Amino acid sequence: MALVAGVDSSTQSCKVVVVDTGTGAEVRTGRALHPEGTEVDPGAWWKALLSALDAADGLGDDVDGLAVAGQQHGMVLLDRDGRILRDALLWNDTRSAGAARDLIGELGVDGLVERTGSAPVASFTSTKVRWVRDAEPDVVPAIAAVALPHDWLTWRLRGFGPEGEAPLGPVLEELVTDRSDASGTGYWESCRGRVRSRPLRGHPRPSGT
Repeated sequence: MALVAGVDSSTQSCKVVVVDTGTGAEVRTGRALHPEGTEVDPGAWWKALLSALDAADGLGDDVDGLAVAGQQHGMVLLDRDGRILRDALLWNDTRSAGAARDLIGELGVDGLVERTGSAPVASFTSTKVRWVRDAEPDVVPAIAAVALPHDWLTWRLRGFGPEGEAPLGPVLEELVTDRSDASGTGYWESCRGRVRSRPLRGHPRPSGT
């Protein structure tokens, strides 16, 4: 019997399901709640994931594969040591609506749509980074990486993270993403398959894309 585990880290909770690939039957499951709100400490997601895994009796040697899904658009800011600089702004945090309008005004909606496939709105990661630049300028010099919630969790699951908290340490170059998540950032050039080198005029280059 071959088993695979699926992780879904959504806005409200983290769910783990271990499935028999031969029959599709659920073998074991676990679930843990996330904090409420539109601004959340990513560490709470990590604790919820560990709790959900524990409730599902862990991964164990009998699990042959692992897939991770998670909420899109959110913004996780890391320093060079892999530490979180501020609480993550989630997709449903709309304080960056003004930043979205500013980006459209400066870069033009037609050009943005041509390059990224979308016009930025408050849920997009790019607008949240722009908001931080304008509202919290003291944070900006320390930013070494911008990651999506899904991608940060994958990075942690692979063994990376702050020194002393993760066995492989803070290797930011190991942050990864996928085209689906990247398409909702506002800085992924879908037509060219790359990240814009200077996506938001003066912002650090996002990692994991």
